[in-house]
Amino acid sequence: MTSADEGWPSPDEWRDGGRRIRLTRLGHEVFVRIDGPDEAPPVTLLHGFPSSSHDWAPVLGALTGTHRVLSIDFLGFGDSDKPAGHPYRLVEQADLVQEVWAALAFPAGGALVVHDYAVSVAQELLARGVPSDRIAWLNGGVYPDLHRPTPGQAALAGPDGAELAALATPAMVADTLRSILHRPVPDEIVADLADAAARHDGLRNLHLLLDYIRERQEHYDRWVTAFEQARIPYAFIWGRRDPVSGDHMLDRIRSRFPNAEITALDDVGHYPQIEAPRETAAALTSFLAPDGKAR
Repeated sequence: MTSADEGWPSPDEWRDGGRRIRLTRLGHEVFVRIDGPDEAPPVTLLHGFPSSSHDWAPVLGALTGTHRVLSIDFLGFGDSDKPAGHPYRLVEQADLVQEVWAALAFPAGGALVVHDYAVSVAQELLARGVPSDRIAWLNGGVYPDLHRPTPGQAALAGPDGAELAALATPAMVADTLRSILHRPVPDEIVADLADAAARHDGLRNLHLLLDYIRERQEHYDRWVTAFEQARIPYAFIWGRRDPVSGDHMLDRIRSRFPNAEITALDDVGHYPQIEAPRETAAALTSFLAPDGKAR
């Protein structure tokens, strides 16, 4: 069980460890933070829907002893800008990652650690030929045909999405998050995850952010081909009890990547880094070590 005082800073403390930067090409400000030694190998952490980079707080300390760690809030999430009516697209989030790397002079060829929504951003980067040393994948729709959105997400992604988003509350988001967790997580942490979505009037954009479901289908062949054909080390750290992308996703991953490093967490849901921070941190530090296992 994750505890609120075990590697979980408050939202204010997390925010105080980073800053907002303006991206000229994107035309918006995004929240970033960099932790760890200046000369250490680089790793970029990319978060999922609907929260923020704060998701990575429980495992950050395990990574910063050996790596220079960049955490980013995607556009529309956390403490980044959340423009109303913006056509949020995963391909634009990939642009954002590349522009952040350039703006901060952060090496683009390092490791990636991606969860949920961000798995598609990583697949887009692979399809562009953006170099990466290795990628660790946490529960997400790497095979979009197997992704099972929650009923609320499916409704928000539908024709009545704008009207439903206007009625959304942090408590509703928290209830949805609880439905995809399996291990106990303190109410304080769940509330912080929901607050990341609600901050800066972000709930009004939920239906727009959920266009990622359609976009995954649009790019299915290109993204899955890039994902399966990349010749870099992969690790999969997977909560098996995730109703969205759990065992049913992991079964195909095992069949397509028989030599990959797989950490299957039997009693964990959608958020391995929050539900099982010790196991997740151990798997990440092993994989990200210079001699980490190749797939």
